[in-house]
Amino acid sequence: MEKFLDQAYAFGLDIGGKIIGAIILWIVGRYLIGLALKLLNVSLNKQKLDKTLVRYIGSATSVLLNVILMIAVLGVFGVETTTFAGLLAAAGVAIGMAWSGLLSNFAAGVFMIVLRPFKVGDYVIAGDVEGTVMEIGLFVTAINTPDNVRTFLGNGKVFGGTIKNFSTNPYRRVEGTAQLPHGVDPMEAKAALLEALAQIPNIAESPKPEVFISTFTLAGPVLTVRSFCHTQYYWDVYFSQNRAIAETFAAKGYPVPKQHWHLHGAAPAA
Repeated sequence: MEKFLDQAYAFGLDIGGKIIGAIILWIVGRYLIGLALKLLNVSLNKQKLDKTLVRYIGSATSVLLNVILMIAVLGVFGVETTTFAGLLAAAGVAIGMAWSGLLSNFAAGVFMIVLRPFKVGDYVIAGDVEGTVMEIGLFVTAINTPDNVRTFLGNGKVFGGTIKNFSTNPYRRVEGTAQLPHGVDPMEAKAALLEALAQIPNIAESPKPEVFISTFTLAGPVLTVRSFCHTQYYWDVYFSQNRAIAETFAAKGYPVPKQHWHLHGAAPAA
């Protein structure tokens, strides 16, 4: 009986110590988890992320930390935790495979925030979508197309393709062509066009507008007209430049170039 009582006392002391240790570990662990979640929440809010995304990251982090704490508590009682660790790892692999697209978008979003190939307000072509960048998230990028349609692109598609940023450089080239009829002096037309281009608002003074003969067709010489402006004025300058070409040629009285058609195998007209 004395031996049994000694064993019971030792067993109770051992179990009691483990229970007390588990309780202390649980209390301290919960306190540290709460502190870590608060710091994480403050850090994410400073980044001005979407509130839904902040809650999602906080919830996922809370679940992960609590699972780790539970495994640690079970370890205090001598429960083999390698099995739980293996199950947790397998679950992580399964979740990672199921969320591979989201994770790739998340990784691309992190790289975009760090490398910053463009910023909010830039006019870009990314993922075969052209428009103004409205928002750069961790998973998607929002772009307003020229016809005012909000388009959302996965960051993986944006970062995995070619990105054209039209807002990085101080100016952009606006190019057009002008067909001259035979008999018109190209140098006279060039001087008239340069004078008209100088009157268009928002055209950059440097580089200066350019007009030169690019090729010859059956209708006559073809002029290439180039001016430069900031991206935000591109379309205004583009349409104004075309209007300046039409008005200048009309004021000069240049005839409309005739189109010459040649049908193979047909006899020439008399």
